Amino acid sequence: MEPFAYFQPTEIRFGCGRLAEVGEVVARYGSRCLVVTVPMTDYVRPLMERITAHLTTAGVAVAHFDGVVPNPTTDCVTAGATLAKAFKADVILGVGGGSSMDTAKAIAVEATHPGTCWDYLFFKTPPTTKTLPVIAVSTTSGTGSQVTQVAVVTETATKTKSALYNSLLYPRVAIVDPELVVSLPPHVTASTGFDVFTHAFESYLHVGGSPYTDLLALAAIRLVVDYLPRAVDNGADLDAREHMAWADTLAGLCIANAGVTLPHGIGMTIGGQCPQIMHGESLAVTYPEFTRYTFPCAVERFAAVGRIFNPALAKLSDEKAAEGSCQEVDKFLQRIGMWLSLKGLGASEEDVVAIADHSQVLPDYKNNPRVATRDEIFAMLTRSYARV
Repeated sequence: MEPFAYFQPTEIRFGCGRLAEVGEVVARYGSRCLVVTVPMTDYVRPLMERITAHLTTAGVAVAHFDGVVPNPTTDCVTAGATLAKAFKADVILGVGGGSSMDTAKAIAVEATHPGTCWDYLFFKTPPTTKTLPVIAVSTTSGTGSQVTQVAVVTETATKTKSALYNSLLYPRVAIVDPELVVSLPPHVTASTGFDVFTHAFESYLHVGGSPYTDLLALAAIRLVVDYLPRAVDNGADLDAREHMAWADTLAGLCIANAGVTLPHGIGMTIGGQCPQIMHGESLAVTYPEFTRYTFPCAVERFAAVGRIFNPALAKLSDEKAAEGSCQEVDKFLQRIGMWLSLKGLGASEEDVVAIADHSQVLPDYKNNPRVATRDEIFAMLTRSYARV
């Protein structure tokens, strides 16, 4: 076995009803809390009322930033950081999906450092210990951001999507309460849930993976295969929601220690260029091409995942099972309503060119078992454009 390391500093509080602990948790890290959410909706308003009550009971003063946008931008982060500084926040609480949690992490940096969060990307100056502590409450089962050191943001002016990546961005505590996910609409459930699968699958394929992340990744994949269709069909199925919330957490632990590969580099670029496209959609739309491109260079691993989808593949050779896994992923995407095309998602042919040109800005593609060139990425995107 190759030597490996595994690190996870986040305290995970998992289970139904755990939101009630948010006041006690936040009070351990500060007395002036900025809560970060998407704009107030019929779902967010009562949730915010519950959170405010818990924080107030714990003696924590509350300010609320509700300006989070999908594929969060530097403008969005700056607005939140400005509020955090004016309020003198000493702890940040991110409540929501990946956009809210990533925005909370970026605010924690920008509110305590010169410049903007964009100055502290993974390849630039690292943030310091002045970074405010972050607590995460997840309300989707998808991004795993509640247990990672990553905050993905898009520079507003250039539509460039990149990431802050530093151990200081790990949430101190992650509250994963499956009851908060029950009202998620079917398509959002499918989109975020497929993101769980990609995190686990790409960690399993990642050239820097380990026996530890392999173990977690395969467990997460099994859960997604068994429970995501149920959650899509019936959002009130609490058993399915609990298992998907656990799969999301496991997959988040994977990407925090291994990482993602080619589809995420492409998908993040799609989201930066076309912000109307959800992150899970940006992954689903390229996966049929990605699997066929990659499986010849990772036969045993594709075969193992294919057999989770379809146990009948155990009767076939690894080579045949690996090839069959591509069809199994296709069928799964169709089953959950995520068989998509870039054209159908509102991307133009000009967007496709721009996406291909920038898909190697992030280093994720280098971690794939087969490293793609710009032209190979463009070919994949072209085939994904008008898929029927």
